[in-house]
Amino acid sequence: MKHGIVYYRPDEAARNVSFIKLLKLAAERTGLVLTLSMYPDDLSADADFIIFRERNAKLARELENAGHRIFNRAQINQIANDKFATYQLATFLGIPAVPSRLVESPDELDTYPAVLKTVDGHGGVEVARVLDEMEAGWFFTRFMDRRIIGQPFIESGAADVRLYMVGNELAGAVKRTGSSGFKSNFTLGGRVDPHMPSADMVRAAQRITRALKSDYIGVDFLLLPDGGFLLNEIEDPVGARSLYETSDVDIADVLMQHIKMKLND
Repeated sequence: MKHGIVYYRPDEAARNVSFIKLLKLAAERTGLVLTLSMYPDDLSADADFIIFRERNAKLARELENAGHRIFNRAQINQIANDKFATYQLATFLGIPAVPSRLVESPDELDTYPAVLKTVDGHGGVEVARVLDEMEAGWFFTRFMDRRIIGQPFIESGAADVRLYMVGNELAGAVKRTGSSGFKSNFTLGGRVDPHMPSADMVRAAQRITRALKSDYIGVDFLLLPDGGFLLNEIEDPVGARSLYETSDVDIADVLMQHIKMKLND
């Protein structure tokens, strides 16, 4: 029987107790053993695989170099947690995406309102819509030691769609709508509803998963008033609270089935 590890930082493990339990139960059903580790030194060299649930590409790469089988690979962690690298990937693949560029001062912003983001922020907490140079200057001052991207503000009704992709297949999707402001993040109090993405949107997500050779990611698209969409972000690790709240999909079970198949390849 193959033994795997699900790796979280201690604070994130405390926030994800329910999902960790679901992963362990799903592993049992697929004939695997899964244990939790929260510190790099506790990662067993004998483990057959690691489900890596931290935003830390450096550590993921160190584990890969030590011979561990990682779900997802370190390169995916690196690209998904760098918003500019995500935009570059979308451009290379020909996927419509929110125009993004690295900026170092308000002088580099062409028009207002604009959206500023740290390249490695997540959860919507390091994102701001700025209306003028003064507001932009405040953002740059607050995050002066960070890489920042600038984007045009795109009207989407504070709504986006997250596709949950396991391997190259769509496991489920949700529509997230902000309760105030322009951010749609569920963790910031936004509304979440079940959603059936268009075939074009699914195909765009599949182009990303095939290029990355990903195992489990979230792909976020902004919805445009004309019915189109733009890639906004890729999430790794991706949380699934909104999917569990809006569907009968047990993403833990889908993921463990995928891992078992990959281990048997």
